[in-house]
Amino acid sequence: MDDAVPTRRLGSSGLLVSAVGLGCNNFGRAGTPTHDLDGTVAVLDAALDAGVTFLDTADIYGAEPGLSETLMGEALRGRRDRVVLATKFGHSAVDIGLPGAKGSRSYIRRAVESSLERLQTDWIDLYQMHTPDPGTPIDETLDALADLVREGKIRYIGHSNFSGWQIAEAELTARARGDAPFVSAQNQYSLLARAAEREVLPAVRRYDRGFLPYFPLHNGLLTGKFTREHVPADSRVARERRHLWERAPWDALDAFRAFCEERSVTMVEATFGWLLAQPALSSVIAGATSADQVRANAAAATSWRPSETELETLDTLFPLPADPAAG
Repeated sequence: MDDAVPTRRLGSSGLLVSAVGLGCNNFGRAGTPTHDLDGTVAVLDAALDAGVTFLDTADIYGAEPGLSETLMGEALRGRRDRVVLATKFGHSAVDIGLPGAKGSRSYIRRAVESSLERLQTDWIDLYQMHTPDPGTPIDETLDALADLVREGKIRYIGHSNFSGWQIAEAELTARARGDAPFVSAQNQYSLLARAAEREVLPAVRRYDRGFLPYFPLHNGLLTGKFTREHVPADSRVARERRHLWERAPWDALDAFRAFCEERSVTMVEATFGWLLAQPALSSVIAGATSADQVRANAAAATSWRPSETELETLDTLFPLPADPAAG
C-alpha cells in the first residue's frame, strides 16, 4: 500500500488538504516539548517530511494568546507555500484583547490582521470562526469574511462548534446575499464523542461541505497508552483532564484494544481508519508534541481501512448515545 498521506478536497471547495492534519494547539503550550521554537520546528519538520501539510491553529493557542501562531510564523519561514494554513478567530470564552463583538466586522478585521502578522504570511488558506457569536447577525460576519476573500487575505472560510441549525442558517444566508460560503465545519468527533452524527454531519453532507474532527483521539484515550489501571503522569489527561480517565467506558475500550490486536493494528490506526471512512470527512486533525507522534499519525492515514462489517462492529462497541433532547 502506498504510504504517502493522501489529499482530500475540503467539501466542494478547491482546497486540497492532507487526510491527516496537524493540530497546533500544543505549540507554545507550557509544559510540553513544543513550548518553544525548537520544539515547534522539530514537529513541523516531521510533519512536512511525512506529508502532513494541513496545519490548524487558532489565535488563542499557546501559553498566551497568539503564541502558537507566532512560533509557526517563525518555523515556516521560507516554506509557507508547502502548507495549507488554517487558523481561527473569535472564541467566545477567551479574551485576546480586541474590542467588539467577536463576529462583528471590526473585530474580524483586527483579528485577521493580527494573525497575518504573527504567522508572517500574506494570506490564510482557511479562516475559521472558532465559536458562534449569538449577538452578531450572521450576515454581518459573512459580509466581513467575504471582503477578506475578495482582498486575498484569506482563501476560504470555515466555522467551528456550529450546531446543525447554525450551519443551515449560515449556508442559506450566504446564498441569499451572494457571499462566500463557509466551506468546512470543525467539531469534536471521535469514537467516544459521536454527537456530531445527529445534526452536524447531516448538515455538512446536505450542503457538500468538508468536515474536520477535533480531539479525534479523545485526549489520548484512543491511543492505547491509557488503561483502567494507569494514566501516564506526563499526559495532558493526568495534568488537566483526569475526569476523562475516571469516567472512560473501559469495557468498550478494552474490547476495542482486543479488536485491534486481532487485526494487528494499533488503536491509533484503527481510530484513524474509522474516521477516514466517514462520509464528508476531509482531514483528521490530531495534535502532537513529538516527531514520533506526527509520524505515527501520518502512517495511520493509509495503514488500515475497515470493511463494512468492521464498521458495524465498531458501531456496536461505541454506539451513538441517546439524544438528551429526546426526553
